[in-house]
Amino acid sequence: MKTKNKENTTWRRLDNSAKIFPISAGKKYSTVFRISCLLKEKVNKEILKKAVKEALKRYTSFKVKMKAGFFWYYLEENNKDVIIEEEKDYPCKYIDPKKNNDYLFKITYFENKINIDIFHSLTDGGSGVVFFREIIYLYLELMHPDVFNRNDRLLRKIDYNTEDSYMKNYSKKAKGNVSSKKAYILKGKKIKLGAISAIHEIIDADKLKEECKKYEATVTQYLTAVLIYSIYKGNYEKLKSKSKRPIKVCIPVNLKKYFPSKTMSNFFSYMTLAYNIENKNKNIEKEKEEKKEINNTDMFIKILNFVKNEFKEKLTEEEILKTMSANVKLGNNLFIKSIPLELKKILVRLSYIEIRKYTTITFSNIGRIGIIGKYKDYIEYFLMLIAPEPVEKIKCSGCTFENKMVFTFTSILNDNSIEKEFYNFLKEKNISVQIESNEVLDDISKEN
Repeated sequence: MKTKNKENTTWRRLDNSAKIFPISAGKKYSTVFRISCLLKEKVNKEILKKAVKEALKRYTSFKVKMKAGFFWYYLEENNKDVIIEEEKDYPCKYIDPKKNNDYLFKITYFENKINIDIFHSLTDGGSGVVFFREIIYLYLELMHPDVFNRNDRLLRKIDYNTEDSYMKNYSKKAKGNVSSKKAYILKGKKIKLGAISAIHEIIDADKLKEECKKYEATVTQYLTAVLIYSIYKGNYEKLKSKSKRPIKVCIPVNLKKYFPSKTMSNFFSYMTLAYNIENKNKNIEKEKEEKKEINNTDMFIKILNFVKNEFKEKLTEEEILKTMSANVKLGNNLFIKSIPLELKKILVRLSYIEIRKYTTITFSNIGRIGIIGKYKDYIEYFLMLIAPEPVEKIKCSGCTFENKMVFTFTSILNDNSIEKEFYNFLKEKNISVQIESNEVLDDISKEN
């Protein structure tokens, strides 16, 4: 087995994005995401333990614990064993290092499902998938030694590092665009404290792509438009909100698609789409006067055209560089760097309460999770989940395996109207959708 990891030190600094997460995180803002794999057989706990142990030998950047310095947190080698236990709690909960042998990720299982919950300071969704996929490969190889020749795969080189790719690629000259308008905040009663509703809409990926082609849209563009439409119909309009603030969707962007990097640390940015409700309402009223009615399909097409245009304007290397560079400059600010960690915690937590008011919802689509050869035969599909928050009460995520695209809502709202609108919209387009949930809220498919 040959593993090429360019960083062999026993400690390392947090990357530019990772610095902020441990300062702002807590039980209300866990900043944890989950990736799950549903197998076609029940999970063997002892085999899973062995798989995780071997995976850490190949991806040592995950074998770390968080330590507090005077100005920032940093990562140090962790020689304890990883705790593997049956899933008992809601997904994406705050990871308490003291109860998790200091690890920043947590492995659980339930029946035929394996989960990894990851604290965002450790890595982003793309690199999280790489590590989790290695665990799944090793698990299947250990479970079925007669099927898989482990040496064929394990002899392949792993080429990665833990560099701060933000520092390597940002521009001192780039000027960021700061959003000055607060977002529409989802309305409604919250479910009981600590509970999280998880609703998975399992979509026929081929049918979805066919529908997207009709509008010359990508899957992410199309589903972003469906999400904005569902928020308007299922929350804004249903609750008769009079807010004039825009529906703002935050979409993480994988920077490795735009800049050279092999890092396993965070390397992502984001773009924000602000759909102006006030202007939309004026347009609808005007059309009502002219046509006496407004067609829901016309409304969706207007939203989709808006989304496509925003993607075209904002998903350019120049615009992405502006956003990334603005965040790096903030982290490099001499005044901020000189503030002691304990004081940073107070200031960051206060500012984050305000910052979160600039986003309605987050939608992260990590795309297709590729699995090689016969390993596919043992897997049903993958899931991704993101922790909701007191202000951003619903977060959405998506991933695709073979012909199944799973769109997931994680929510703390005691209402599934947005999820219903999303489900019904796709069904009306003759796109096959199946519902699975943790049953915190009623099953949508049973109500339609």
